[in-house]
Amino acid sequence: MAEATLPTVDAGSPPSSAATGTTPLHEGAPKPLKRSIGVVGGTLLTLSCLTPASSLFVIVPGMFADYGTGTPMVLVIAALLCVGVAFCYSELGTMVPSAGGEYAMVGTLMGRFAAWIAFIVAGIVVMVVPPIIAMGTGDYIGSIVQLDDTGIKWAGALVMIGAMIMGLLDLRANAWVTGIFLGLEVIAAAVVAFLGFGHTDHGASELIHAKTLTESGMSPVSTAVLVSGLAAALFALQGFSTAVYLAEEMDQPRRTVSRTVLWTLAIGGAILIIPTIAITLAGGDMQALTDGDLPTLIEGWSNHGVATFISLCIALAIINAAIVMVIQNSRVLYASARDRAWPEPINRAFGTVNRFGSPWVSTLAVSIPGAALCFVDLTLLNSVTGVAVTLLYLLVAAGSLAARRGQHKHTPAWRMPLWPAVPVVLIGGLVYIMIELFKDEPKAVYWTLGIIAVAAVYWAAYLFPRKNTRWVITLADEGSQQD
Repeated sequence: MAEATLPTVDAGSPPSSAATGTTPLHEGAPKPLKRSIGVVGGTLLTLSCLTPASSLFVIVPGMFADYGTGTPMVLVIAALLCVGVAFCYSELGTMVPSAGGEYAMVGTLMGRFAAWIAFIVAGIVVMVVPPIIAMGTGDYIGSIVQLDDTGIKWAGALVMIGAMIMGLLDLRANAWVTGIFLGLEVIAAAVVAFLGFGHTDHGASELIHAKTLTESGMSPVSTAVLVSGLAAALFALQGFSTAVYLAEEMDQPRRTVSRTVLWTLAIGGAILIIPTIAITLAGGDMQALTDGDLPTLIEGWSNHGVATFISLCIALAIINAAIVMVIQNSRVLYASARDRAWPEPINRAFGTVNRFGSPWVSTLAVSIPGAALCFVDLTLLNSVTGVAVTLLYLLVAAGSLAARRGQHKHTPAWRMPLWPAVPVVLIGGLVYIMIELFKDEPKAVYWTLGIIAVAAVYWAAYLFPRKNTRWVITLADEGSQQD
């Protein structure tokens, strides 16, 4: 294997200067990841992480209970916000192509403490989302085996263990496996959309004049309630940012990352929103819609065989999502070891790469706790995820405001249109969502801020006193490749 080098990026230094000269890796540094995928492979993996059909069948039913026929409107508004988020990720991801994702991008532009907070917030997201999605499996294998609440939790844990095993294999092989599963996922969503539009019994005006079922009967959904649903909708659409975590395994990442991010959001948004509109217009009575029992609705539009096929496709889609999320999360932990965020023995362990090119210890480290989280209260997990996703997008949007100052503006990168209006508007919207979350979900906000506070103490006690040797953000040489 040719000697690998990484440019060291100190806080505030421009990536352009780092790209012009590399320094040898520090002793004991992990091997570089393989560059083995392009836009197609990256989009397949990233779409599998966005897993729009899993969001459709796991997250959207709960949204119907809260927002009724206003659910498509909430998703559309969230998708528009996500366009701005995708622009920010595309610009920063091509400027700073790193497996560290958000923390490498934010740290390069805003300093290492901001990078540490971004790492922790991203860590909350990547640890909590997979078990939430994995537990959805139990709801869609009812045609094979009936599970109670405990059984659903065990099913989620087994999905996480299976995803861990797949995550230990070669990334190219996983791209094809997840691509096949993704195909089944898209077919399931398309069939639901076709059946829904074929059985509409509501007018399109229902999508604008949102109503939901309450104890007192049908009630309009207020604008404030719809806005409060944006956090859940952002969670449903979250995943297109996975492309930035795969940057070190993509060919020509300064071109590939932006295309992957934008294509994934466009395709994934359509797969999620179009069937949601169909379900809303064909939901029958409001009780059926707000109950969110999609398998029963699908069976009513077709027959038991079709409903079973759809349910099994969804179960496979959930497993697919768990696999890709484990792959993504292990890369973040690998990058943190390369940047020496931990005591040296932990850095060596997290940076260990197996013969398939996978950081196997990091894979175990994100999968096993994920299996354990399947036994935590699901409502709390959902709420914490909404808070963490909103905070993470805020950090990335803030970082994008610094992307064109000084020498950063000369760094080769995809550049978003309407800068700086896009990040400014995005920050305003996300701050408003955070205020509403604090009103509606204070427990989740306190949990998230508590984790961040503990991380800040670790920064002050361990990382900052060792700032010359710990948490030194590095960027992979785009020409290096593991043999």
